[in-house]
Amino acid sequence: MNILGKAKELSGKMVDKVTEFSSDELIADTIMKAVEKQEKVNEVLKQRGSPYRVSDMDLQMGVPPTIVFGVRRISEQSEESKNLSEKEFV
Repeated sequence: MNILGKAKELSGKMVDKVTEFSSDELIADTIMKAVEKQEKVNEVLKQRGSPYRVSDMDLQMGVPPTIVFGVRRISEQSEESKNLSEKEFV
């Protein structure tokens, strides 16, 4: 197979992967896994006394799909008020 044939084959595979990723179920699964990871990492950061938390994320559709986490510094006061708010609803 010549180089143009290989390029055509690879581009066909890329189109298939992008089409696969556009599935609503796959996107939902990806979001759920990313949120689970965010929650686990935030718990580890909290246990270690870190003033940082994963605060947001961006999902970029591509081959491969990419998840970018945003990290923010939290203040002790905002963490304390969050804990108090959570106790009120329990």
